[in-house]
Amino acid sequence: MTPKERAIAALTLQVPDEVPTFELEFQIEREMFGKNFIPDDLRRENIGKLSHKEKERRLRELADDIVYVYEQLDYAIIPGPYQIGWVEDNVVSPEKRVLFREIRKHVGNTRMIGFHGDGTFSIPDGNEMYAFAYAIADDPESVHAKARKMMEDAIERNKNLAESGVEVLLLCSDYCYNSGPFLSPAMFEEFIQPYLAKIIEAARREGLYTIKHTDGNIMPILNQLVDCRPHALHSLDPMAGVDIREVKRLVGDRVCLCGNVNCSLLQSGTEEDLAESARYALTHGKPGGGYIYCTSNVPFKGIDPRRYQIVLDEWKKLRAY
Repeated sequence: MTPKERAIAALTLQVPDEVPTFELEFQIEREMFGKNFIPDDLRRENIGKLSHKEKERRLRELADDIVYVYEQLDYAIIPGPYQIGWVEDNVVSPEKRVLFREIRKHVGNTRMIGFHGDGTFSIPDGNEMYAFAYAIADDPESVHAKARKMMEDAIERNKNLAESGVEVLLLCSDYCYNSGPFLSPAMFEEFIQPYLAKIIEAARREGLYTIKHTDGNIMPILNQLVDCRPHALHSLDPMAGVDIREVKRLVGDRVCLCGNVNCSLLQSGTEEDLAESARYALTHGKPGGGYIYCTSNVPFKGIDPRRYQIVLDEWKKLRAY
């Protein structure tokens, strides 16, 4: 099977020949491969200085670097670099389209391309938390109006992403702290769930696959998330007490699971602790299919790349069905 075929099998709750792998984002490309996914001349403040011809050349080179790194890692899904500063996250810019096109030229039909596609409320930052809480209490209709607008924008953007070659939407609004959701289950049901469900429904109509990401303790809203019908749940956060064995028991017949290698162990703990977490995720995620192996967040900048290599090495030992 190709990496793409393995990913589709997992996302549709089938059993591939091997467990596929990917990450939502990969931040140690320079440390591991000497590449740079955020080159200075393609940042938002600098890209306007490039001629059209030069811009296309640099985007082709960036696509070369992206594909090289992800083929070396053997990812089944290539996450588009949505955090590069030269495009707005809510617009499918010409630059994005060129990048997706060039990536597709390299990988053909062997790997999937993923990109951010959420349009629901996430945990507000400290400056916005009070205003959000007051709005829910004092003016819930304004909150619904904003939620509808975010949803409509996301649905339109995701349609354009599908036309640009994206196949997997990475729905990356975070809902939970380690202690639980930032909204009560009842409030989640009112202000987030219906909009998330419609985004996913529209994505399915476009032939897109969806991976719903949220860190933290998702257990109080687990069934609500699954009822929205994403193809997969990510990250199954062990730092918040989420146990992949229990999640597999509860909903593994309804949704593909992605995770849950403990990200904190990439930086702390022993190498054996990290390897044990990797083996645990594979041991309990893998049976019966419907599982994509990855960390509980991303391989983040600053970690020793040798630590992430342990994560990959354990996968290679145990990935075969």
